[in-house]
Amino acid sequence: MKLNIETSRRIELIDITSDIQEEVRISGVQEGVCIISTRHTTAGIIINENESGLREDILNLLDSLVPQGAGYRHDRIDNNADSHLKAVLLGSSEALPVVQGKLELGTWQSIFFAEMDGPRHRTVNVTILKAE
Repeated sequence: MKLNIETSRRIELIDITSDIQEEVRISGVQEGVCIISTRHTTAGIIINENESGLREDILNLLDSLVPQGAGYRHDRIDNNADSHLKAVLLGSSEALPVVQGKLELGTWQSIFFAEMDGPRHRTVNVTILKAE
């Protein structure tokens, strides 16, 4: 299954939890694993709390660790090396248990698509495996 996302800013976090939960529901899998991934090299998938200050803190942390235009070699090609490097720090996938037909998330956990080089059209792959 694929989830299509339109991002609106260069760097942003988009909560996709309800979309992923709907894919789990449609699948009918009661017990298993849900793998959420992206094939984009300037984006990531993360799990954290959906609180506006924390979302800003995460993006600010990434900008301070990997600032744009810091003389990266890849910038000679695309001028987006910082986006690739931020995506490396975030990772491109998450795997979550499916229990009783729902994602097994903590009280404050949400699933985010992390855009590091937008705005763009993006795709998230959702793979749901049934436990035997």
